[in-house]
Amino acid sequence: MKEFFTLDDFNLEDKYVAVRIDLNSDVINNKVIPNERFERHSRTIKELIEKNAKVILLAHQSRKGEPDFISLEQHAKILSNILKEYLKDDRFEIKFVNDIIGEKAENEIKKLKSGEVLLLDNVRFLEDEDIEKSFEEHRESSLVRFLSKFIDYFVLDSFSVAHRSHASIVGFAEIVPNIIGRVMQEEIESINKVLTPLGINAWLLGGAKIDDIIPILDHMFKNRPESIEKVLCGGLLANIFLLAKGYEIGNRSKEILEKKGLIKLIDKAKELYHKYYKEIELPDDVAIEYNGERKEISIENIPKDALILDIGSETIEKYKSILKHCRSVIIKGPMGMFEKQGFEKGTKELFEYIANLDDIISLVGGGDSSIAIDILKIPKKFTYISIGGGALLNYLSGKKMPGIEALKTSYIKFLNLKK
Repeated sequence: MKEFFTLDDFNLEDKYVAVRIDLNSDVINNKVIPNERFERHSRTIKELIEKNAKVILLAHQSRKGEPDFISLEQHAKILSNILKEYLKDDRFEIKFVNDIIGEKAENEIKKLKSGEVLLLDNVRFLEDEDIEKSFEEHRESSLVRFLSKFIDYFVLDSFSVAHRSHASIVGFAEIVPNIIGRVMQEEIESINKVLTPLGINAWLLGGAKIDDIIPILDHMFKNRPESIEKVLCGGLLANIFLLAKGYEIGNRSKEILEKKGLIKLIDKAKELYHKYYKEIELPDDVAIEYNGERKEISIENIPKDALILDIGSETIEKYKSILKHCRSVIIKGPMGMFEKQGFEKGTKELFEYIANLDDIISLVGGGDSSIAIDILKIPKKFTYISIGGGALLNYLSGKKMPGIEALKTSYIKFLNLKK
């Protein structure tokens, strides 16, 4: 059953269309480093240009107090260069205004012609933008009150911010028809495809950001066991489970868990492993650094002063033997410290193995996984590489996401206005 309006549902010619995208980027020496999001959102923007809409882009960069909390002027130039290629038009420029709700922004919006695009400045410069509030409360936010004077439609194209109940994400739900953008539509369809049971479904989980992983595993095992029949652990998640099982993981490995506040997860990890030991696969061996080189050692013989940097060769082969019988796999996080020479082995071999499996649906989630794919030059032959980040975890855990709920609410409210 249909739940959202799509870009196919309305005639957008000569209409003002606000589009919430996500251009959040790394900033090094005050220079914005382009990422996959620019290219993905350009597809939606290109479609709106070809539909002759008057496009107003909304986006953020970082948050208050962070050193990379900057204007979006550089972002506009990066996006312009990508769209020049897409449109095959060297003259095309995304207009930028260093304002959001003031007189300068209003003047630029009024000057927009059909097929033109304007990027307003960082929406998080507004004091009332990133406060968690309901749809109704955000109707009164400064951004919504300002833009609602001009726009005919609102497009949410950023799955990666849909877990936030911020003004630029949910505030227009009951004011104008809200439409799901192509990027967000593709994200949801691809994730749902992987979660649909078609055989053995595996999750390859690693990385350093594991705060939410154990609660998500708990939820999935209880509520969607058919979607998570094997969990192959690496990174800090493997260390937590090994420690929970009573293995020595080395004092330096423990220190990292303590610094990140992850020791508190051990009791839950014990409980999970006790219940689901048939589903949760742990390393049989790991790689540590010894005299400056990689040394593989069984989990029964990890030295007390060790720092685990990767999974070992026996574990890699064990995981491959499981994956070759799987119908789908979700990849979240590298298997070890892939940035350190000699310890990229687990991540590289398993990611490459999955990329080259013919009959498997593979979803890559999380920024670190995408970075590993780029750095290790792994062929991008996965079914889908998500740009969702924290939103992906929320979606997988079954939590309601405000952005998605706003789209559903707007669909019901404005259904009779379709075309």
